[in-house]
Amino acid sequence: MTMFLSQKSMNTIKGVMLVALFAVSATYLAAFDVFEQLAISPLIIGIVLGMLYGNVLRKSFPMHWQSGIVFSTKTILRAGIVFYGFRLTFQDVAGVGFSGVLLSLLVVSTTFIFGYLVGTKLLKLERDTSILISAGSSICGAAAVLATEPVVKAQPYKTSIAVATVVVFGTISMFLYPFLYQSGFLALSDEAMGAYLGGTLHEVAHVVGAGFAINEEVANTAVIVKMLRVMLLAPFLIVLGIWLQSKISTIKNNDNSPKASIAIPWFAVGFIAMVAFNSLNLLSANIITQINVFDTFALTMAMTALGMETRIEKFKGIGFKPVYLASILFFWLLLIGYAFTVFLF
Repeated sequence: MTMFLSQKSMNTIKGVMLVALFAVSATYLAAFDVFEQLAISPLIIGIVLGMLYGNVLRKSFPMHWQSGIVFSTKTILRAGIVFYGFRLTFQDVAGVGFSGVLLSLLVVSTTFIFGYLVGTKLLKLERDTSILISAGSSICGAAAVLATEPVVKAQPYKTSIAVATVVVFGTISMFLYPFLYQSGFLALSDEAMGAYLGGTLHEVAHVVGAGFAINEEVANTAVIVKMLRVMLLAPFLIVLGIWLQSKISTIKNNDNSPKASIAIPWFAVGFIAMVAFNSLNLLSANIITQINVFDTFALTMAMTALGMETRIEKFKGIGFKPVYLASILFFWLLLIGYAFTVFLF
């Protein structure tokens, strides 16, 4: 095999295999009861293991394997987002009707805009971290942060910060929402409570955990509404890419520089294409399950690689502003999400 591959290609393959080894470890650890009960996915464990490598073990491995790590943060990440579309169908949209669709649209749009403005204007947090935290809070947690990172072209440590905040507050929400419901603080029907969970919790795993902590009917509605939010990921990325490119174009035009072309995140288009294909029901449930297992592993690899690219020293000077933004969005989702749900359901 080495006869047909350049040394650079071999180094890339070795780097990818290293990332895969860490991702296998993350997948194995995620199956432990303690992590399953806390709904901690292999993606989250992967970024922790990756950061362990990046800050402790990095010097023990050949530096020329770095190209494989970079490949995992870019190419494998985009492929993972494309195949994420196999978790959805357009039939899911019809399942919750107009109210579910409108709830998802309202939560995603208002939360992102609110988060971006609070982060950049009130907290004076830099743009990329504000966008990543707001995207993770408004759409689907770590997966949304991962998908947004290549559009924003953010540095890996900023992605790690955003992932950490949405995971922490998403986990808090997973335990808090069922408690509030069962204590009588939330006057909602089972259908409305499911929509509330699906419309406001960060991760898909958090939605599943919180829903089944109440009952199956709540869980089923919650998952469908959550999937609608996930489905909004692709149009969100396209709009975000156009908006960011227009800002760059404005700056260049003011400097009399050539106008920049609009960069469409094609992996987002691929995501929609996979949703459309999945909606045709051409593949068996077993094959879809296997694709989703493969996709979860690909995303775990991407998250692990991002962790490997994260250096603790880069966190110095950032302070608590990302935590402040994530906590503000946590309360925003709790309150505004409840208001939207009461109005629509």
